[in-house]
Amino acid sequence: MTNTQNVLIHPAVDNGVKQGDPSFSGGVLTCHCTSNPVKLRVGAQTAHNHVCGCTKCWKPDGAIFSQVAVVSRDAVKVVEQAAKLEVVNAQAPIQRHRCRECGVHMYGRIENPDHPFYGLDFVHTELSKETGWSEPEFAAFVSSIIESGVDPSRMDGIRSRLRELRLHPYDTLSPPLMDAIATHAAKQQARPASPKATPSASAAAERQPAPTRPAQAGGSILARLMNKLFGGGQR
Repeated sequence: MTNTQNVLIHPAVDNGVKQGDPSFSGGVLTCHCTSNPVKLRVGAQTAHNHVCGCTKCWKPDGAIFSQVAVVSRDAVKVVEQAAKLEVVNAQAPIQRHRCRECGVHMYGRIENPDHPFYGLDFVHTELSKETGWSEPEFAAFVSSIIESGVDPSRMDGIRSRLRELRLHPYDTLSPPLMDAIATHAAKQQARPASPKATPSASAAAERQPAPTRPAQAGGSILARLMNKLFGGGQR
């Protein structure tokens, strides 16, 4: 039996997962600056809260996972020190807005309307003093913690501890979220193609077939989809 006694996941869950309050209606998230902190008001309950092992989500010191949830972007508003925010990577599918002084990520936003999670912001509810936020439900991108420096030999113990906390470990997202992504992709593929001009017979005869590109390692449909949506399995 794997020993999980000294396995730490994230301060918000290490002593047990706290249940959320369905009637909770939001609160204020505050960065770690000791003076003039950035404050973000979230005016609704969050959903799909989880611990995440990706290398791009913000983690508190000493944690090997982040804790992140989603909420409607219409419910998110910076109420203090907005000028201190900067985007970590403007080219990333999820644009993470962090405090340039303490480095804490305040929210992640998707600007591409074709993204399946467009309209949702990613937030870290641990930055709030209020209680009642939706509880973590699962663990995502678990294998990615190896890329952050976790010894692979620790993975059995980490997965066992996640199961003890009833945070089922996935190496992508939870099945409901993966289903939502696949449904979105299917709807996009079903859209009628734009009408194109029919080439002449002579042009068609002269057209040479494009050279076949060699298959790339790890180039599965899932890998390509995750890369498009999150910048790789690391999100």
